[in-house]
Amino acid sequence: MDKKFYLVREDVLPEAMKKVLLAKELLERKKVDSVAEAAQLVDISRSVFYKYRDAVFPFQAVIKENIVTLFFHLEDRSGTLSQLLGVVAAAGCNVLTIHQTIPLQGRANVTLSISTNEMKEDINELLSKLRRLEFVEKVEIVGSGVY
Repeated sequence: MDKKFYLVREDVLPEAMKKVLLAKELLERKKVDSVAEAAQLVDISRSVFYKYRDAVFPFQAVIKENIVTLFFHLEDRSGTLSQLLGVVAAAGCNVLTIHQTIPLQGRANVTLSISTNEMKEDINELLSKLRRLEFVEKVEIVGSGVY
């Protein structure tokens, strides 16, 4: 059976899932020695931990060693794509594909697929930098996946 995945804001997650994420972080950072200890520390049962551990992941874990596809709505100006690619490259991302629509009414859409394997910063920092470019009207993540 194919599984569907969704990107969900933290504030709408059930408390149990948030606690499982905290427990997984404690285990990953070696702050605890066992699942039982992690579960006790965050006040969930081990059964809750095991129920959700393979179903809930922090966004950063999903994009590590993945391909992220970004969608941009840009003003059509000379050099905008070059500037945009410069910011992406400076973040350590490798551009895998570029698709740009023909500009209409002074606007163009660009879709970039980038490898985040060598990324030097958090994806949210990169998105923030891209949004601050004066010609970027919109940027959003439209997908991510493993090679």
